[in-house]
Amino acid sequence: MKPEFTNQLIDETSPYLLQHAHNPVDWYPWGAAALSKAKEEDKM
Repeated sequence: MKPEFTNQLIDETSPYLLQHAHNPVDWYPWGAAALSKAKEEDKM
């Protein structure tokens, strides 16, 4: 069965982050992309 959701954590190597890669949340790993998105959404 194919997961219904896949977020930005799918490309990570950490087992902890990978276990959350199919959560229905738009998780981002810490880094430039996360900070850029936060700035775009005026959340910083």
